[in-house]
Amino acid sequence: MNKVLQFLSKPILKIPLIFGAATGLLAFLYFLALYLLDIMPLGNKRTLDFGIYLITMSIACWYYRKNIGHGLLHLWEALTICYVIMMTASFITGWLIYFFVSYADTTILPAYIREMERLLTDGKADLVKSIQEPAFLQLVAEVRNTKPEDLITDEISKKAIISVIPILVISLIFRKQNNGIFEKS
Repeated sequence: MNKVLQFLSKPILKIPLIFGAATGLLAFLYFLALYLLDIMPLGNKRTLDFGIYLITMSIACWYYRKNIGHGLLHLWEALTICYVIMMTASFITGWLIYFFVSYADTTILPAYIREMERLLTDGKADLVKSIQEPAFLQLVAEVRNTKPEDLITDEISKKAIISVIPILVISLIFRKQNNGIFEKS
């Protein structure tokens, strides 16, 4: 256990884990704000929480470069920082949402499923043209079978997919090396 704690105390992991935990809590607070404003917190409106991820990733890279790297930040360090933040935050957010829809308000998930089914049936004609009837029926069945625990993996996988390009951009913006050819003026 000591070796694990020693490993996690390295700044390349400790800093993004702290920022990731904060990001996860902030993203969950955004979820709660949507809920309190009577906006479906599991819908597309919640996608805007990714802005919180981008801001904290940028701040973490800046902080690491300034305080740990003494003005230098390699691309691999920035990528590591951003991916650890994204994974930690999405894991925490996913679990908090799971606990909320499982114990605090159990009506959210069924309402979301009904809304998704309505959207699918409203757009059935267009969907059937592009994905065929059997795939459409499978999609409807998957939506109907959504369980609270599916929200955890959904959160992690969606954030992983949508964060690839932004993480690369943030990493390239904040990297600063001192080896001549890559040195930023």
